[in-house]
Amino acid sequence: MSRPSRPIAVLQLFDTGRPVWTVEEIAQSLRISVSTAYRTVRDLVQAGFLDPVVGAGYALGPAFIRYDRILRQSDPLIRVADPIMSDLLERTSQSATVILSRRFRECVMCVHEVQGKKPHAPTSYERGVAMPLFLGATSKLILAYLPDRTLKSAYLANEAAIRKASKFQSWPEFKAHLKAIRRAGYAATDSEVAKGRIGLAAPILRDDQIVAGVSLVVASRSLRPRDIDHFLPELLSSAKRISQRFSRERPVLTRG
Repeated sequence: MSRPSRPIAVLQLFDTGRPVWTVEEIAQSLRISVSTAYRTVRDLVQAGFLDPVVGAGYALGPAFIRYDRILRQSDPLIRVADPIMSDLLERTSQSATVILSRRFRECVMCVHEVQGKKPHAPTSYERGVAMPLFLGATSKLILAYLPDRTLKSAYLANEAAIRKASKFQSWPEFKAHLKAIRRAGYAATDSEVAKGRIGLAAPILRDDQIVAGVSLVVASRSLRPRDIDHFLPELLSSAKRISQRFSRERPVLTRG
């Protein structure tokens, strides 16, 4: 894999755990000269991707807000899914949250969420939050629909983390579990991402290829015994409706 360009490499340093960097810290982390780091940061500031802050540091700039607005308004998947996600809450529980997620690198990222109108416990997901690729209903659902070669590569690259985080101690065990999810057409987990949260996830498909997952997340304490039997068909129906409507849209999602 080729290295990212220098401006991209600089921007990739920023995350919620480290939102501010100085030029000297950037230079040290990327192993480039301070003068080179300064020129790159200067260009990013001029373009609005970085902003100077107190203490000689830099934080992400307002350009990202502009582009996020464009994404929200122009993404056909979100446009198609949003009213169906709201309808799913009407048909199931307003004490739940519906999440729309896509694979992003070695994570699964929430790209849209619809909150129920009644009070309910918050989820760990919100737009822009990336979750581990191997934990939770949404992640397992997306994994289950990946081609075997892609799935095995992901497993081998993260084998130690998978063994630590789950009961699966070998590739055949892991593969068999995901194959069962694909045969069922949905994934269900309890307290894998957040304690006391049950997640149900179904695939959004286009030309038999998974493009996203839609998930219903609800607190286990608010569930009655018969709720899952009611929620699951509604979730599967909603995922199918999103898939059908999205398939009629012009393809603008990334191919990777």
